[in-house]
Amino acid sequence: MSSEMFLKYGCNPNQKPSRIYVENGELPIEVLNGKPGYINLLDAFNGWQLVRELKAATGLPAAASFKHVSPAGAAVGVPLSDTLKKIYFVDDLGELSPIACAYARARGADRMSSYGDFVALSDECDAVTAKMLQREVSDGIIAPSYTDEALEILKSKRKGTYNIIKIDPDYVPEEIERKQVFGVTFEQGRNNLKIDNDMLSEIVTDNKNIPDDKKRDLVISLITLKYTQSNSVCYVKDGQAIGIGAGQQSRIHCTRLAGNKADIWWLRQAPQVMNLKFVDNIRRPDRDNAIDVYISDEYMDVLADGTWENIFKEKPPVFTKEEQKEWLAKNTDVCLGSDAFFPFGDNIERARKSGVCYVAEPGGSIRDDNVIETCNKYNMAMAFTGIRLFHH
Repeated sequence: MSSEMFLKYGCNPNQKPSRIYVENGELPIEVLNGKPGYINLLDAFNGWQLVRELKAATGLPAAASFKHVSPAGAAVGVPLSDTLKKIYFVDDLGELSPIACAYARARGADRMSSYGDFVALSDECDAVTAKMLQREVSDGIIAPSYTDEALEILKSKRKGTYNIIKIDPDYVPEEIERKQVFGVTFEQGRNNLKIDNDMLSEIVTDNKNIPDDKKRDLVISLITLKYTQSNSVCYVKDGQAIGIGAGQQSRIHCTRLAGNKADIWWLRQAPQVMNLKFVDNIRRPDRDNAIDVYISDEYMDVLADGTWENIFKEKPPVFTKEEQKEWLAKNTDVCLGSDAFFPFGDNIERARKSGVCYVAEPGGSIRDDNVIETCNKYNMAMAFTGIRLFHH
């Protein structure tokens, strides 16, 4: 290890020279393969912090799928149902380890956004996780360690150029962090806020019951938001993010964006989608895109005569809006976190349409009463955390 690493360029090819460095000591990473770039390393360091905190908060192995400095997915190592194994396309891999389950969930939640991701694992990367990654389009991975077999598998990706980073799990960064914008240096204390169940103690709704597994999911949503470009909202179910809305100027747009992603995740489990019969040897990205379009208003783009024959073995029926609405109504017990307060009850109205029953947000809006009232209308339980989680 050394105190600096020179990079090919910065965010864009014209931004040279480029490097990462520490002023004291050595870099906490070792590049085992490949040549990670500027954005790769931003994703790697943000992803590592996220999964490290998820593991600390839940006691479970954690994984994240990062794209453009926000998570496309984040999850802990809860076993997968047969349905999830199928929609995540890992049902042929045999028994999955906890860390493999975590990454299958993180990658599978929003496969369109995870295309070309940077992976972060809280625990050692094993062979089955590496096999899962081997067939996905991905830019690289950061983990505290790798088994010999996993390393061999990963080194074969991208004609031997796949980025593999080993991080020192005991590394503690300096308390003050700095960055420059337009030649001006910004300085602040690191966001070392610990997020756990204690943050959910102030329940402000009539319904005061938040079961332990839902508290875990709310904590997952809040830790995920801590490393998501703001404004941001995160829907979580059964140990994994199912919809993340990042970087929107309006809170309701975050809620809608994340809610739409959560709806797509649920619709992918409908019989109409699970029974789609794809042509042999279809590329994984083409299959993912076809599913996304089939569920959308543009479904004729994949069902038109002369087109569907290139995708499906037999022409599927239209998945009607009425059928979709009926299926979406079956999604319940979803948890929702927000990195800042909800200014209006319309966010809760939208969240309810995606099965949200539990909410965690900072509180502090002059319209808190309206938000609480809307939650009470649907018997939701909402905790005010008192903590904002902006990340830029």
